[in-house]
Amino acid sequence: MEIQSKRVEIIPAKRRAMILDRLRRDGAASIIELSEEIGASASTIRRDLEQLTEGGYLERTHGGALLVPPLRATFEHEPSLNAELQHPQKRAIGALAALRVNPGDSVIFDTGSTVLEAVRATAERQIPLTAVTNSIETARLCAECPSWRVIVPGGSVRPGSQMMVGEPGVTFFGTIHADICLVGAYAITGRILTDASLEVAALKRAMIGSARRAILLIDSTKFRAPSFSAFCDIAAISEIITDDGASPDDLAALRALNVKVTVANVAGEQR
Repeated sequence: MEIQSKRVEIIPAKRRAMILDRLRRDGAASIIELSEEIGASASTIRRDLEQLTEGGYLERTHGGALLVPPLRATFEHEPSLNAELQHPQKRAIGALAALRVNPGDSVIFDTGSTVLEAVRATAERQIPLTAVTNSIETARLCAECPSWRVIVPGGSVRPGSQMMVGEPGVTFFGTIHADICLVGAYAITGRILTDASLEVAALKRAMIGSARRAILLIDSTKFRAPSFSAFCDIAAISEIITDDGASPDDLAALRALNVKVTVANVAGEQR
């Protein structure tokens, strides 16, 4: 009965994120192993693996799957799936990021699932602020806070997402001076931050340039080979908040660059 309940409750994006998290941890798994761990039928897991393979996440094997790191620099996660990946880690990172916001601040909220967790955590604090975002989803959440002034710069909605890119948003960011920018990245490689899309990278660059300080929110899976378009050098970042899945070598390399690094664990602690 318990397995049946899990099958009903787990939505496809969550289930596929669980598969990817398991494969990221172990490298490979069989359909039977995944079925037992997730609580879904073998046929359901098989369909999930087919979807993930078509999306470029996996390589199928006989009776199972292998995790394949995206080889294309322009590879992008499907938004609903990305929101479920590393969710406890993203929530812990967002909780720490929310503590960096002071009452009355003007805050630029980038798009992305980790920054969205920071928005949720900041909203729970019920402090007044001015929120600027190019995310329709974030703007909708911000609008539920009566003490927040919400500004949406505008632009064209990117297909398959709730993100606005291009003009007039990019030009708008050149006209403001915000207190903080909470920004994400598709990858951090050495001292370079990158995104898979030229237009998204251009917007992130404008956001960072419009804030007195920029705080980078990245879960530990973002330490990887660069994506297509560089948007920032680490020198432009005041603080990096990540989770305790990051390797000691990656953390030491960042601290050697004289950037403040804060590490959150799933319980919301920091070190």
